[in-house]
Amino acid sequence: MISSQEMRILENESGIPRAMLMENAGKGIYSSIKQRFDLKDKKILVVCYHGNNGGDGFVAVRHLCDEAETDVLFIGDESKLKKEALANFKKIEHNEKVQFLADDADFSGYDIIVDAILGIGIQGRLNRTISAVIDGINSSNAHKVAVDVPTGMDPDTGAVAGKMVNADLIVTFHDLKKGLEKFQDRTVVVDVGLPR
Repeated sequence: MISSQEMRILENESGIPRAMLMENAGKGIYSSIKQRFDLKDKKILVVCYHGNNGGDGFVAVRHLCDEAETDVLFIGDESKLKKEALANFKKIEHNEKVQFLADDADFSGYDIIVDAILGIGIQGRLNRTISAVIDGINSSNAHKVAVDVPTGMDPDTGAVAGKMVNADLIVTFHDLKKGLEKFQDRTVVVDVGLPR
């Protein structure tokens, strides 16, 4: 198991470009979803924020939209997207297979919802927008997939910031995060190319 701090250090010291790690993470999300669910005739919603977790989500969208109807709900601030996340946002922004939704998204019409909101980047309390989106995701009958850790959960302690996405499948990277110990049965670990 690995802490979020150890994970950040490993990523920074690996010498692997962040863009490549993001590409591998996004492909891993796509592969894990494809292995778990039949994507034929499915509707998928990927909810992204402006951190690297959202960047991973944008990469996954690029792969998912070739197999299923894929919508994106971007609840972050485009001006805060870091270089790699912005590059992946731009790759899907004008893709005719991808529909970007307005803020008042209806979560009930989807078969699969991907939570690419915060990942290990949670700090303190959830803002109002994220809190409302978690409620929307949880009220849906869709299969829920969390990227790295479910939004609302502390990656190191497993403590919940009031609420969290109730994920059926958690796709985490490199190694199990400490906070996911009690969710091992629904977690898959994806190799993103970091040294063991």
